[in-house]
Amino acid sequence: MRSIRILPLASGALIAGALALSACAPKAPKTLPPEPGPARSSETNPGTLGPAPGSQGDFLAFLSGQDTIYFDTDKSDLDSTDTAALQKQAQWLLRYPAKRATIEGHADERGTRDYNLALGERRANSAKNYLVSIGVEPARLTTVSYGKERPVALGSDEASWAKNRRAVTVTVE
Repeated sequence: MRSIRILPLASGALIAGALALSACAPKAPKTLPPEPGPARSSETNPGTLGPAPGSQGDFLAFLSGQDTIYFDTDKSDLDSTDTAALQKQAQWLLRYPAKRATIEGHADERGTRDYNLALGERRANSAKNYLVSIGVEPARLTTVSYGKERPVALGSDEASWAKNRRAVTVTVE
């Protein structure tokens, strides 16, 4: 019968390997971090509870949901509800002349991708042209069409489609 002899060099390598692996084991911290406090937003105005003036949060608070206008099927024309929302957007934009905005055009899921991109573009341009007509500098406004690629409502029914036929105004820095 043969006996197996471990060479000193091999046993040293085994010990070094075991020590290296044990060094990787997680260790508990000596002190725990403090409990998280209330969330702080970069758009919060220090010393107040509201959003910072001129921020996207301020824009949304001022508009009370009127950052989005809605369209009928295959339409890009504005109705009185849309123009009222756009007038309120213009008030805010005129108050902050250094702010710029992007108007995003969207469509529902029906129709081809190309058709919906063109329809979203017409919707965004319709909103932009109205804002320009009531005094917002055109250089401050850009448009983008997402077509049917960014729905807010998932579903293949009239209620979902109506929510997705929209133009949304977003402020940019």
